[in-house]
Order: sequence, then structure tokens, then C-alpha cells
Amino acid sequence: MKLPIINQKKIINLLLNDKRFDGRKPFEYRDLVIETNVSNNAEGSARVRMGKTDVIVGVKLGIQAPYPDHKDEGTMMVGFEFSSSAGERHEMGPPKINSIEIARVVDRGIRESGFIDWKKLCIQDGEKVWAISIDVYCINDDGNALDASALGAVAALKMARFPVYNAEEEAISYGEFTDTPLPLTDNVPFAMTFYKVGEKLLIDPTREEEDAATARLTLALSKPEKDYIINSMQKGEQDNLSEEDLKTVISESEKVYESMIPNIDNQIKKLTEK
Repeated sequence: MKLPIINQKKIINLLLNDKRFDGRKPFEYRDLVIETNVSNNAEGSARVRMGKTDVIVGVKLGIQAPYPDHKDEGTMMVGFEFSSSAGERHEMGPPKINSIEIARVVDRGIRESGFIDWKKLCIQDGEKVWAISIDVYCINDDGNALDASALGAVAALKMARFPVYNAEEEAISYGEFTDTPLPLTDNVPFAMTFYKVGEKLLIDPTREEEDAATARLTLALSKPEKDYIINSMQKGEQDNLSEEDLKTVISESEKVYESMIPNIDNQIKKLTEK
């Protein structure tokens, strides 16, 4: 939906002085709240609220034949959908292009990071593997649903437990959970999307700020040891990003990672210990 020109000009003028409507600095996130185990039926679930943006994520596990080129590795699929009540621009029906893009970017950030040990999801080489399905549902869209979804997916995966599986009967007892978690690594991906509004960059936009943006770049960053790793990147919108913009993105992404990860880890750790 088109943002009124007067609102766009106000956002741009504020950013020239490193200010925003809600008082945040350009590279500062809104209040973040993570909940887990919000579903009784999913093998893992989480709810993430970034400001007023609200997403729910569920992880389901099934069994299928592996892909021909990865015969000893498990599989994963990510789906994303905006609820018709998430905002006035969202309607009931099949996912639109923005929903499909969010699902693919979340998928790629997790897949390329090595966060999941795919080989440990193999049941029988070339015959049967565990398949992970991640479903993301945005119930309120006030901007930056992409980053909220990526974080929710990571939290849900961390909480996921295998269902009871009878190998002889090849049957899964859904609703009955083991204590065995998914085989995850320390390569935890954190997706952050930088938006360009006017000549300035910002992160975690509200709905109006996101509508005012003319370019964006999503990074899925991890830090398994001492060095940062960019696991995936996704450019969006029509305008270009300059070389100086890219330098700012790289520099600020490391600062954002260092400031956000401790908060995220603490919230998930407290929930895990309950």
C-alpha cells in the first residue's frame, strides 16, 4: 500500500538527524519478546513479538525419502502466511509473492548456516530421513515480519523434540514426544534486514518505515567461533545500494549481532529451563 507523501517526508527528515518516530536510533530494535511451546501439537513452537509485529512458528517432523542428491541427509521446508487479521492489506487466499519471499529467505538463512546437522536426520541411507516442516504465521504486521519470522524459526527449532517413532511399524505417534532434541549446531543464524529510506539506512522498521523504504538487504549472520559468517543475503526493492551502504551494513550488522544475541539467548535459555 502506498504511504502518504507527507508521512514519507517526515520519516526521511527525521532520519537525516538519526531520529525515528518512536524515539529509536536507526540501528536499534523494538522491544523483543520470545515465547516457546505455544502449541500442544507441534514438535516445537515459538511466538516472537518485535514491537507490535507478532508471529507464531510451528515445527513438525515427518518421515520421507531423501532427495536423490542428498541420500543421507534430512530435509526441510518453510512456509509463511500473513493472517487476514494481520493488517488491512492482507486478505484470505494463497500466499502472495512477499509471503513466498519471506519463506525462502528464512529457509536459506537456516539451511546455509549449518545450524541443523542434516546427516543426523538420516534413518536409513537412501530410504528414509526425517523431514522438518516450519510453518510461520504472522498474526499482526507492523513491519519487519521477515526478521521476526527468522528468529521465531530458530527458537522453535531449539525447542523441538522428536515424536515417538516405531521403526518396526514405521509409524509416528504424533502428540507423544521424546526427550531427544533436534541435532543442532552452534552455527545459530540471526537474520537482520537493513532498509534504505531516503539516503539513510535503518533496521527493524515499523509498517510506515518499511513502506517508505526503496531498498533492503537481509543478512543471515552467525558467529560459530571468533569470526562472523554471512550465510545468506537477499536484496529487495528497486533502488540500488552503494558501496558505502554495503560497508555500513557489514559494520552495523556485527554490532547488532553482539547487542541482540545475548538478549535472545537469555530469553530462550530461561524458557528451556522451565
